[in-house]
Amino acid sequence: MQSNLVIFPNAEAAKKSRQTEERTITKYERAEEQFIELLAMEDLDNQLDVEPAIASEFEQTLSMAIRAAYHDDRSDAQAHRFLQRILYRINRLKLFWYDDLCHYTNERSLYLYSCRDQIEAAWQKWELAQIDVTALQQLDVKQALIARASADLDPPLSNNSRYIREEMTEVGYRHLLAIASFDGLVEGSRLCYVLGGAANEVQCTLVRVLLEEYGNGRLSRKHSTFFAQMLAEFGMNTEPEGYFDLVPWEVLACDNHNFLTTDRKRYFLRYSGALTYFEVGGPAAYKNYLAAAQRLSLSEAAMGYWELHIKEDERHGRWMLDDVALPLAERYPAQAWELVLGYDQEKLMGERAAGAVMRSIREAEQAALII
Repeated sequence: MQSNLVIFPNAEAAKKSRQTEERTITKYERAEEQFIELLAMEDLDNQLDVEPAIASEFEQTLSMAIRAAYHDDRSDAQAHRFLQRILYRINRLKLFWYDDLCHYTNERSLYLYSCRDQIEAAWQKWELAQIDVTALQQLDVKQALIARASADLDPPLSNNSRYIREEMTEVGYRHLLAIASFDGLVEGSRLCYVLGGAANEVQCTLVRVLLEEYGNGRLSRKHSTFFAQMLAEFGMNTEPEGYFDLVPWEVLACDNHNFLTTDRKRYFLRYSGALTYFEVGGPAAYKNYLAAAQRLSLSEAAMGYWELHIKEDERHGRWMLDDVALPLAERYPAQAWELVLGYDQEKLMGERAAGAVMRSIREAEQAALII
């Protein structure tokens, strides 16, 4: 006989659980601060050779986080956040930020590379486990890419899309801009890593995409300039990474994955597939944001980036499919399935990030209502 007894959670156990979580968060925060100190340390590798103990606490936390994020049955969000933030701090050294040159003193540190590789090895295995790679290897790649692009060009509205279009407040819109600025203010920078090498039609198409992202060499037309104008319209911070602490780990993961696939030429097909999805699927999201801005009666400056991207990314999507992805599938028939892997991974990780951003927006709106 089923019991109707209601068992309330043990208050003391719940309190201990919260305290454990708080201690873990504090441990991750302290480890990140230690890592920032390591990044700034003059001649880091030699310093560690002399006194390896200076990194021991960070390394213990790093190992703990990798287990908690990628090996435990219950994947820990705080561990994911810590790992993606550490990985991003290493990866960002590949770009030049027009800041103090001493910030790059350890850009070729073997120790930083070892930390990066340790995180990436566990993380990439975890990411790939979420995709049926064997099934992708059996596909007619060109047909699969054409079908995917057709479906993603104008997808049906999801619940989150409807919320953005019909309900999101101005508070939510500003929060969206804050998180999106993380990528929007340095957009397209990682693409430069795949442009070197032998000249051909694929390379030239990628150069055209990069040039348009950079306003064909005019700062006033660069896409990030339009994003900065949206931020400025609300009196928000227009500096790159100005809202870094707001960025969910799922968004950081997308950027770190992009760094990986552009940095390793062996992953060129994966990156090309990923960029194809990014350009094909982008306009649908931007249309949601534009609709929200129009409903809120915001100024042209507060939405100009979306309008520009809808127009240009529709064109970029066609270029990427017709002039990059499909020709690459013909050139590399044995590895062509990697194009679909890149496409599907970018979509999966992008949707995961979008869900995290929506949760963050709703929390910000709720907090504003309470205030």
